[in-house]
Amino acid sequence: MYEIIGKAARQVKILTFDIETRPNLAYTWGLWDQNISLAQLVEPGSVFAFAAKWYDERKIRFHSDHTDGHAAMVLAAWQLLDEADIVVHYNGKNFDVKHLNREFVLAGLTPPSPYKQVDLLQVARSQFRFQSNKLDHVASQLGLGGKTSHTGFQLWIDCMAGDAKAWRLMERYNRQDVRLTEALYDRLRPWIRSHPHIGMWTGKPDACPGCGQVGPHEYTGLYRTLHQAYDWYKCRNCGTAIRGTTKLHDPIKNRQAA
Repeated sequence: MYEIIGKAARQVKILTFDIETRPNLAYTWGLWDQNISLAQLVEPGSVFAFAAKWYDERKIRFHSDHTDGHAAMVLAAWQLLDEADIVVHYNGKNFDVKHLNREFVLAGLTPPSPYKQVDLLQVARSQFRFQSNKLDHVASQLGLGGKTSHTGFQLWIDCMAGDAKAWRLMERYNRQDVRLTEALYDRLRPWIRSHPHIGMWTGKPDACPGCGQVGPHEYTGLYRTLHQAYDWYKCRNCGTAIRGTTKLHDPIKNRQAA
């Protein structure tokens, strides 16, 4: 695991998050190519469990309908997101966060305080060509381990029936997803082009954008945009590329001066 260095840097609250949902319950006339109308919907699905971990803590938190009750679980999720500066997830922008926002508004909660999102599925899709972009495959390919094996959809059925053994397996499965996601975050950190700049929280102008490590960084040459050139560095802690802030060559400015 890369280290977020320095007392100030530890003030950055990075939360890795993963939810589990129970399916919609509906009446259907068949098993293939069905369009389910709202009149056929008996009970909409919902978030029924989540696991979360602060980057600088070892503890993985788990909350569920089974262990907490639905209202308390939703409130626990809201409180964690409200405290977070950066939230790391896998397909969280399109899935986890939207599901949670629905739970929050249904519970009469206001939006949590703003936070930045790092969606590792988007990183995998934009930067690499793995045979599959599923978390289990990408993490396994990188030697980080895999997901917890379970009984398939039967696990969800058993959990909805209140089976204590099934819930213990669901908890292990959910916790492992968070563990894998954080490990993948560390591994992919230098590849995350849109990572929120950690220096925004630490107040250190020469902090690495990805991990907050304060220089000196490794000098690797020049970086040229279409019109300017800058010094180019690499973080010695996490490998993130860092562009200097001083323009070394500005042809537009030089042309105007001439």
